[in-house]
Amino acid sequence: MNGPHSRPPVPLEATTISTAQDTFALRRSARAVADLLGADGQDAVRLATALSELSRDLLGADRLTASFALHPDPAPALHVTLSWHGVHRLSEEALEASARLLPTHHRPTGDGGTARVEQRLHPAAEADTDLVERARRLLAAHSGPSAQEDSRAQTRDLIAALEKTRAQREELKRLNSELEETNRGVLALYSELSRELEETNRGVVALYAELDEKSRQLREASEAKSRFWANVSHELRTPVNSVVGLAELLRADTDAPPEERERQLALIAGSGRTLLGLVDELLDVAKAESGTLEPQWAPLDLRAVLAHLEGTLRGLARPGVTLRIDPAPEHGPLLGDETMLTRILRNLLSNALKFTETGSVHLATRLDAPTGGLAHPTLVLTVTDTGIGIPDDQQQRVFEEFYQVKGPHQRGRRGTGLGLPYARRLAGILGGTLHLESAPGRGTTLTVRLPARPAPPPAAARPAVLLAVDDDPGFRAVLRPLLEEIADRVVEIPDGAEAHAAIRRTRPDAVVLDLQLGDTDGRDVLAALRADPDLTHLPVVVVTSATLTAADRAGLAHARAVLPKTGLTAARLAAALAGPPHRRTPPEDGP
Repeated sequence: MNGPHSRPPVPLEATTISTAQDTFALRRSARAVADLLGADGQDAVRLATALSELSRDLLGADRLTASFALHPDPAPALHVTLSWHGVHRLSEEALEASARLLPTHHRPTGDGGTARVEQRLHPAAEADTDLVERARRLLAAHSGPSAQEDSRAQTRDLIAALEKTRAQREELKRLNSELEETNRGVLALYSELSRELEETNRGVVALYAELDEKSRQLREASEAKSRFWANVSHELRTPVNSVVGLAELLRADTDAPPEERERQLALIAGSGRTLLGLVDELLDVAKAESGTLEPQWAPLDLRAVLAHLEGTLRGLARPGVTLRIDPAPEHGPLLGDETMLTRILRNLLSNALKFTETGSVHLATRLDAPTGGLAHPTLVLTVTDTGIGIPDDQQQRVFEEFYQVKGPHQRGRRGTGLGLPYARRLAGILGGTLHLESAPGRGTTLTVRLPARPAPPPAAARPAVLLAVDDDPGFRAVLRPLLEEIADRVVEIPDGAEAHAAIRRTRPDAVVLDLQLGDTDGRDVLAALRADPDLTHLPVVVVTSATLTAADRAGLAHARAVLPKTGLTAARLAAALAGPPHRRTPPEDGP
């Protein structure tokens, strides 16, 4: 059935077939029209042969007619329809012979029937009206050949078909030869690919084994991280609850005696410092992992560090456990980061005290002479305990973030699982190492080895005037006494917009500059100083509580140093003001 937009067929000609001569004419006409309309030569012969078979079988039928029509849709095709009347029936043999050659459709009726043969044509035949007219004239003028001529024509067609068949057979032989050669190449390639596939399979098996191991490690890391968040939430809540509870108690009990209020305020301050220390540790771990944690090199007072640790950690020792910290060895001034070294030793000592139930925890310090081409001595700090020890298969894993040894090691002992990984990372940032030796039931020894670089000589002159730019009155109150320790006079500016004019007016010896200052921040002030010929060489120390990326620090290259607000001391400020522009690695031979 034609679609809604199909074009109607184009009738060409209809001829009556009543004699054998007419069947010869039909055969010749069909072939000639098919050739004219662009059919392949062999297709034209098949059309002529199919019509010859059908018309000979139907010869003698009442009103036998052959109708030619060009069908443009769905694809150009020549339809030749034989129709007849009466009781004559088309034989199965003739219908089967035609169907083997071309699509043939037979429809018997009560008074005769039709048989249609279809031959596809070149697409150009559908629109060439001149070609259609030529086909009509050809059909109208075509006369039937004699039987002898038709026999000769069929013979010529047969010879042509045989020649084509022979050519096709020769081509088939050639193609078979090429196929055999190709098969040999394919077999060789298959053998090579099989070997490569076996090799690849072995690699895939090894990769799967590695993936299984990585998956196991990821599962364990996920479990450790879950434990970490559970622990850290507890560690954070404890001081927060203390601060909130004590503050509420102070607010409610207005008649409490001064001694009680002083005690409660001291407890609030202690809880706040605990909370700040934990937050600082978490932030420093994040900065260390991202590569943005940098040491702040300054003269290091090792005796003060050890005395501070002994005073703050002695209360953590259980009954029956002795904390012993040996005095620092005699040495000249060393260059280091006091905050990082304190955090390394605090982590190691607090870990040792946590896992030691009886016996002692001992910190020994010594200086080893330079060996192996080293330019400076090595500072060796050794923490030894008589605690429960660590199994061999766990000794490397304890340096993984969030990992905690399972079993009795953790029973009743809180922690985040960051102490040892954090300590090792800080030791690496300072250019040193952290090594562990342990055995279950025999205790643990942790050894920190750091380069002992000499500190530069102190600045010759004490600054007369220091100018501090910070919009936070609370931090200015903390900063002021630190600056007064190292300068004769301190000038405070609370606004970045006023900073440049105040610096030109005051002419200080150095500037301590906060980064976050509102509309005009520390970067703007630093850029203005750099652009001012009179102030471009003025020493500037930047202080900030923000975590800076490498790009942020690159934009602060004009500053003498970039220091965190947390843990700021007068000594670090003095060393920063006296040194050259800030750098990540310490100087080898002074500034």
